[in-house]
Amino acid sequence: MLPENTKSPAMNYQDFHFSNATLLDLYRSLLKPRMIEEKMLILLRQGKISKWFSGIGQEAIAVGVTRALKDDEYILPMHRNLGVFTSRNIPLHRLFAQWQGKASGFTKGRDRSFHFGTQEYKIVGMISHLGPQLSVADGIALAHKLRNEKKLTAVFSGEGGTSEGDFHEALNIASVWDLPVLFCIENNGYGLSTPTIEQYRCKDLADRGAGYGMESHVIDGNNILEIYTQISEIAESIREEPRPVLVEFKTFRMRGHEEASGTKYVPQELMDEWQLKDPLKNFEEYLIEKEILTQETIDILRNEIFSEIDENLQLAFSEEVIVSDSSVELNDVFEKFEYQQFEHNDKTENIRFIDAISQSLRASVQKHTNLVLMGQDIADYGGVFKITAGFVEEFGKERIRNTPICESAVVGAAMGLSINGMKAMVEMQFSDFVSSGFNPIVNYLAKVKYRWNQNADVVIRMPCGGGVGAGPFHSQTNEAWFTKVPGLKVIYPAFPYDAKGLLNTAFNDPNPVLFFEHKGLYRNIRQEVPVDYYTLPFGKASILKKGEEISIITYGAGVHWALETLDEMEYNNADLIDLRSLQPLDLESIFQSVRKTGKCIILTEDSQFGSFASEVAAQISENCFEHLDAPVVRVGSMDTPIPFAENLEKQYLPKERFREKLKDLIEY
Repeated sequence: MLPENTKSPAMNYQDFHFSNATLLDLYRSLLKPRMIEEKMLILLRQGKISKWFSGIGQEAIAVGVTRALKDDEYILPMHRNLGVFTSRNIPLHRLFAQWQGKASGFTKGRDRSFHFGTQEYKIVGMISHLGPQLSVADGIALAHKLRNEKKLTAVFSGEGGTSEGDFHEALNIASVWDLPVLFCIENNGYGLSTPTIEQYRCKDLADRGAGYGMESHVIDGNNILEIYTQISEIAESIREEPRPVLVEFKTFRMRGHEEASGTKYVPQELMDEWQLKDPLKNFEEYLIEKEILTQETIDILRNEIFSEIDENLQLAFSEEVIVSDSSVELNDVFEKFEYQQFEHNDKTENIRFIDAISQSLRASVQKHTNLVLMGQDIADYGGVFKITAGFVEEFGKERIRNTPICESAVVGAAMGLSINGMKAMVEMQFSDFVSSGFNPIVNYLAKVKYRWNQNADVVIRMPCGGGVGAGPFHSQTNEAWFTKVPGLKVIYPAFPYDAKGLLNTAFNDPNPVLFFEHKGLYRNIRQEVPVDYYTLPFGKASILKKGEEISIITYGAGVHWALETLDEMEYNNADLIDLRSLQPLDLESIFQSVRKTGKCIILTEDSQFGSFASEVAAQISENCFEHLDAPVVRVGSMDTPIPFAENLEKQYLPKERFREKLKDLIEY
């Protein structure tokens, strides 16, 4: 059975009273991406570009939406939205260079096709995981709303992407927070080769808006005048009354998901039906019938666009192949950060670890007026650990925001806030729950600077660790999930003084920082901590004890286990290194100590296999081998999930095994 909107191929162009100039401009805006695509398909066959996702037959959506928005309003397009880029008048030679992996493209050859963004043209490209960009749009829109700017953000998804959890999370947040987001679904009938009947069972995807209390519309995605008119009206309404709106555009994909896929899985009668609804051909015939367009004008426009394409292709072709430079590549992983040392005076107070975190948060919200804190129950309730108690009264619910239980979308929204010039903090209620937000952290936050020079000014707080009888889902210490991901900074303090100074630095750093806070230390560790605001540098370990015989390297709760063990053993000839910062890592202090002592033991609370301790051990083995008098020893928790019962948890954790291994190594 054919979709209802394919039963009649005739395009219904109402008289919308546009000027002839506007109609001709819309026609040219449709023609340009079509001609570029036709040329790209030729280049693809010639091997001059690597891949192509065709939007032929869908141009009216990208063009109509983009033309309805203002130039300073963000658009987050997908693979098939070339019309967004051309309607924003991006220089074609840069687009062509992007598709050829040349330096003058938008990603320095590091990503392909439309996987890029550009602040200059207010476009934020997709990642292949599709869903996360919907919540990025939430964050961009939230920034506009917080600044009382009458702007909206448009974000695209295919009908296939609406099955992802990120789609539902993003719509829910936008609805709860009344965010000015235009959610655009391009329903082209197929997710790669899977027809809609195998993707969802509602009649219209727009119906899903009702589940979120959201206004929704169904629009003929091949009718440029209907799209431009309705989206212009919706956009102006959103600017005046900020809220999300869901729009489903009914259209069809006339070529494969990408060219290698082909279209053999599509019934020919369906292709024939939609061929008659070609948005460019129908609009052209309409304008000719209205005597607004002539064949002579068409020829002139085609020649102009052809010349523009050819001229810009020559510029891209003539550009040298990008030259690899390892220092350039490595230097572009992180946004440059000039660390600023804030000194404190001598006034201190004896506070707990948890108080140090709270003080840093309060001071950072005061210092950075563009900082927004987000997390489950962090507002009126003050968070499950009461770290943000009283913050709402001081800073208001706009900046101290309760979130729905949707970690992925909240991380995405934090990314959007950063794109739109703000800072964000996300509190994972427990670090275990970060698995629900893993994708946007490792594939968006971590890669965005390297890909298209956009930083992710986001701090993610990670209450973690065992010893409190909380079982497998509230006790993990999962720093190793992230220390191996280029683009992320990972901090793990063991003392209140370090926690306050390092968290202050995290908020000053424009890069994504995962800040691990051991729950078992929150209320059990006290220290004299400066009352003033101060900072501590990343990548600098703390040498807590000095000795000549052995190096003990650890972090987090392991620091306190090591101190207790040394005291109980009355052993005073060890270097005890508290790493504090895992990424960046103070390799210099580690190597210096090991080369002095000749023996080292690395203690981690994480299960041992594949832990961060393994990486430290490998670094020592590679760089200090000739100085070693004994094998490098790792001590970690058992390679099981962390159990709940006290005796089982005690057996799981490595404290007792550390004592035994330390004795063995001293005697080696």
